[in-house]
Amino acid sequence: MTENVWTRWPSPEALGRMGLSQPRRLLSWVVRVLVAGGLLWGAVSSRRIPLWGQVVAAVGVLVVAAAAWAFFRTTLAHRLLPSLALIAVLLGTAVVAEATGFKVPALVIWCGCAVVALERMPLTVATPVTAVSLTAYSLVNDDKLLTTIVTSIGLALAGYVLRLDAEARGNAQRLLAQERAARAAEAESAALAERARIAREIHDVLAHSLSAQLVHLEAARLLVERGADREQILERVVAARGMARDGLVETRQALSALRGDLTPLEDFLSELVGVSGGAEVTVSGERRPLPAEASQAVRRVAQEALTNVRKHAPGAKVRIRLDYGEHQVMLDVRDSGGKPGELAAAGGGYGLLGMRERAELLGGSLEAGPHEEGFAVTLKVPV
Repeated sequence: MTENVWTRWPSPEALGRMGLSQPRRLLSWVVRVLVAGGLLWGAVSSRRIPLWGQVVAAVGVLVVAAAAWAFFRTTLAHRLLPSLALIAVLLGTAVVAEATGFKVPALVIWCGCAVVALERMPLTVATPVTAVSLTAYSLVNDDKLLTTIVTSIGLALAGYVLRLDAEARGNAQRLLAQERAARAAEAESAALAERARIAREIHDVLAHSLSAQLVHLEAARLLVERGADREQILERVVAARGMARDGLVETRQALSALRGDLTPLEDFLSELVGVSGGAEVTVSGERRPLPAEASQAVRRVAQEALTNVRKHAPGAKVRIRLDYGEHQVMLDVRDSGGKPGELAAAGGGYGLLGMRERAELLGGSLEAGPHEEGFAVTLKVPV
C-alpha cells in the first residue's frame, strides 16, 4: 500500500544531516548566521530606539532562533502538534515585530516559515502554513504587485525543491544502508558456505578412511578372540595402517584444496590410478583449470568409485574417462565386474549418496548403477 504523498512526513534521513557533504554543511551554517545577523541588524537599525529597546529586540531574535531550532528538532521527530505550535510562535513573533515597527525581521521570518514548512512538514499542513506566511509577506511588502507575486512563487518553489532534494538524499541514504546490509549478509552467507565446504571435505575424508579402518580393526579383534594365526592378524593390522596412511594423504589433499593449492586434475587421476592399479585414464576435450568446488567433486567421486571397485569387484579392470565439455566436465568410471571382495559389506552405502548431494549443490548430477559388464559411475558438473 503506497503512503499518501500529502500526509506523509519527509523521512528522518531527509530531515537529518546524514549524507550532507562538508561544503553543504558549511553553506547551511553560513546561511543561518546571515539570517540571524540580518534579523538582528534589521531589529536595531530599522529606526532609532533606546538601548533597552535594542536589548529587547536582541532577545526577540534569540527567541526566534530558539524556536526555529526547536522546530527543526520536532519535525525531525515527526511531532506534528509541537511543530505547529512552534511555527505559530514564529508567525506570531513576525506579527508583533511588524506591529512594533520591525518590518525587515518580520518579512524575513514570514519568508523563512514559508520555505521550511514546505521543506520539513507534511504537505497537508505545510501548504496552509506557507499560504498564510506568503499572504502576510505580500500584504506588508512595499514592492510592486508583480514583484511580490514572483517572489512569493519563487519562495514556494524553493521550499518544495529543497524538500525534493532532501527526500532524494534520504532515499540515497536508505539505499546505501540496504546495500551495506546486503553486503554484510552476502559476506556472512559466503562464510557459512565456506564452512559447509570445509565440513564436506572433512566428512568425505573421515568417512572414507575411518570406516575402512574400523572394518579391518574389528576383523583383527575377532581374529584375536578366535586365536587365529599371527599372519592373519598382522594382515588386518597392516591393511588398517594402509587405510590410515591413505586417509592422511587424502587429508593433506583436502587441506591443499581448501587453500586453493590443487594439483592438475589429470595428474591427480594418474596418481590415483597408480595407487589403485588395474585402471586406465582417458582425457578428452580442451584441458583447462576448473573451479575449486567442481575439481574437488571430480576428485572425490573418482576416489569413491575406485574404493567401491576394490570393495565389490577386486581385480576388475577399470576405465576412467574425463571429458572437458564446453559447459560441463564429465567423469565416467566403469569396471568390468567380478566377485565381491571381503570388504563388500564395509560402510553404509552413503559414499555415493554424499557425492550425489555434492554434485546437486553444484547444479550437476551423478548417476551410479550396473551396466553391461559391471558397475558405472557418471558425474556431470557445470563449469
